Amino acid sequence: MNKTFIYRFITVVTTLLTITVNVLANALPINGQGTGEISDRFAIYFVPEGYVFSIWGIIYLGLIAFVLYQLLPGQKESDLIEKVSPAFWAANLANTAWIFLWHYEFFPLTVVLMLTLLASLLYLYLQVARHGELTSGQKWLVKLPFSIYLGWISVATVANVSQVLFYADWRGWGVAPEGWTVIMLVIAGGLGLAMRWRENDWAYGLVLIWALVGIALKQSESALVSNTAWVIAGVLALALVSVPFIKRAPRKG
Repeated sequence: MNKTFIYRFITVVTTLLTITVNVLANALPINGQGTGEISDRFAIYFVPEGYVFSIWGIIYLGLIAFVLYQLLPGQKESDLIEKVSPAFWAANLANTAWIFLWHYEFFPLTVVLMLTLLASLLYLYLQVARHGELTSGQKWLVKLPFSIYLGWISVATVANVSQVLFYADWRGWGVAPEGWTVIMLVIAGGLGLAMRWRENDWAYGLVLIWALVGIALKQSESALVSNTAWVIAGVLALALVSVPFIKRAPRKG
């Protein structure tokens, strides 16, 4: 078997494994409890309305699109596909393992897997960013799916860490939970602005806006958290529209 066949085979298998396990997590459900059911036990503020999690459907479609794209004859000798594939496998395996650890309530270990997933996607994203000029297929079927995936996992990582800290009965060094949530919302907004400015990535920002609006609605009883989420979502929306014009504006002198 040649290298290309092996790479494609591992990509297909790990993707099918990831999607299957995530579907069964709630269809069975694994260990008799759904993913969201477990999440609801943690009284934290960095949690959006339930509808926000429907983004997983878009993520899965993006992963399937990437898998089909890398199977095309024209991608047989693709340097980009070869570079990102190992990180993609690592992300799939981390995602799958996270589900089992979460459902069997090994909560501290879920943070390790979530950080592994985040690091894998970030490495993959950087490989795409450094590749140079992308073809239309690479922009829509490689960069876009992983921009969306990375955006969501950035949010999910913060939520996962918050949940495990709550589980460990962490006192927040004297800072109220709402205060920590505001700090995390600001950091998330900063990441969205950086990605829009440095990478010209609108999809990452849209995912953050989607999550922030969901948090604002879910946490409406906390004016501080809800209003902060609304403001940051508005700033990101403004940046999505304005950054291209700012960059194109001629500089004086």
